[in-house]
Amino acid sequence: MTKPWDATSEHLLRELAPQVLGAVTRRFRDFASAEDAVQEAMIAAFTQWPEEGIPENPRGWLIQVASRRMTDQLRSAIARRERETTVAREAEIMVPTVDPESDMDPDDTLILLFMCCHPALTSSSAIALTLRAVGGLTTAEIANAFLVPESTMAQRISRAKQNIKASGVPFRLPSPEERAERLPAVLHVLYLIFNEGYASSIGAHLQRLDLAREAMRLTRCMKNLLPEDAEAVGLLALMLLTDARRAARIGPNEELIPMDKQDRALWDRAAISEGSELLTAALSKGAVGLYQLQAAIAAVHDEAARAEDTDWPQILALYELLKRVSPGPMVTLNHAIAAAMVHGPSKGLELLTALDTDSRLASHYRLDVVRAHLLELVGDYEKAIKHYRSAAARTTSIPERNYLMTQAARLEERPRGPDRNTTVP
Repeated sequence: MTKPWDATSEHLLRELAPQVLGAVTRRFRDFASAEDAVQEAMIAAFTQWPEEGIPENPRGWLIQVASRRMTDQLRSAIARRERETTVAREAEIMVPTVDPESDMDPDDTLILLFMCCHPALTSSSAIALTLRAVGGLTTAEIANAFLVPESTMAQRISRAKQNIKASGVPFRLPSPEERAERLPAVLHVLYLIFNEGYASSIGAHLQRLDLAREAMRLTRCMKNLLPEDAEAVGLLALMLLTDARRAARIGPNEELIPMDKQDRALWDRAAISEGSELLTAALSKGAVGLYQLQAAIAAVHDEAARAEDTDWPQILALYELLKRVSPGPMVTLNHAIAAAMVHGPSKGLELLTALDTDSRLASHYRLDVVRAHLLELVGDYEKAIKHYRSAAARTTSIPERNYLMTQAARLEERPRGPDRNTTVP
């Protein structure tokens, strides 16, 4: 029996993609070729399922199609090597009869995560490859996450695939020692997948719920696999505390609603409660890491009944600690915002100057957004308009672009008078 194709069907395909890739890679032990075969299976599903309906076992269907593609490739390779006399024997060994049910190991996606984060790859290449294979992100989306050009990221992913193939990485869960070595990269991948789902960097939609939910599902798996790892627990807490605000950050026409304007009655209190409990448990485990600190910042925001009740001095202190634990341009940017809320917008603007020479962020739209907001707060509306427009021109998210253009237009429509460029007290 088949099910009709509907609005949720594309989400199903995105969710199944890493599971199918894991199953095909496990059988054929060729990651790069398996990825190509799975892509072809996905294209076939997009073509056939809208007309024929979704198969009763969609994952099994995708595995069958991808496996047939791999089988064809193997047979062609054998023929090219003129090994006709051993075709039957090698085909029997290398191309077993496809049993989709036997390839439904729920750990396949988790194994794929660890395999792509193999130490044979550089950390940045491993994370990029995993975002592509497990998260289903486009090269452009991954480039946005790394603050690099798309062409640079395409080369990085291509090299990572070649290195995976050359290294002969086994498709299995790593040993406890190997897990410990690869865990930071795995957690960073899950963090970036969630971020892209919560605030999509490209296209017409503000959010991609399929990505955010899959990141949360996999992070729960990691937390269950490593319940004593404080950062794995902290990352799940961060996701829950952040995702709790999802329903309030988007309007009826998919317009962006900033946190200080959100209806906090729409925040998911159950998710906030669970995230807070996980954070407390993580903080009790010892050394405080990157994700625990970010979760603590999210918790402070979630605890405020109104925007004006936010404990900004506590958030500033947490960002100062985060700058020591995990320095980076985005941390510096957020620290400047917190400093502005505590010490005034002029202090925030002063801290932003350090980022003007940072090649990773100097031309990024988020720097323009923050500068525009702080310039507005000090009353320099002309410069604020300029930076809102600059940010709008640079972002690839249509909802964010619309929001930023609206902010610029709002300032342009302000009554002109002698106080137009004076500092707000």
